[in-house]
Amino acid sequence: MRQGHTNLRVNDKVEVIAGKDKGRVGKVLRIDKEKRRVVVERINMIKKHQKATAAGQAGQIVEKEASIHLSNVMLVCPECAETVRIGKKLLEDGTKVRICKKCQATIATASK
Repeated sequence: MRQGHTNLRVNDKVEVIAGKDKGRVGKVLRIDKEKRRVVVERINMIKKHQKATAAGQAGQIVEKEASIHLSNVMLVCPECAETVRIGKKLLEDGTKVRICKKCQATIATASK
């Protein structure tokens, strides 16, 4: 696979296949192609200590998602509801689409 390339898109439903959150499913929020990492909704939560920004405001501890490596997530097919590998297919009209390797269903690019 080329450096900085991924078959995942924002809003895809993925399952974590390795690590402390193994087996959990979430939606892709952000993709960092250069570092090959993704941020998944409610997965790999960390606590960040935040300083007070204004004079009267107190500091706080904020929970947020940290990124995980691309190799630790797999796409969940919307048709067969299983974790699948992704293939590419060229349609008659010339458009390239992603397909599920198990059920051959077209995986639509999720709208933002």
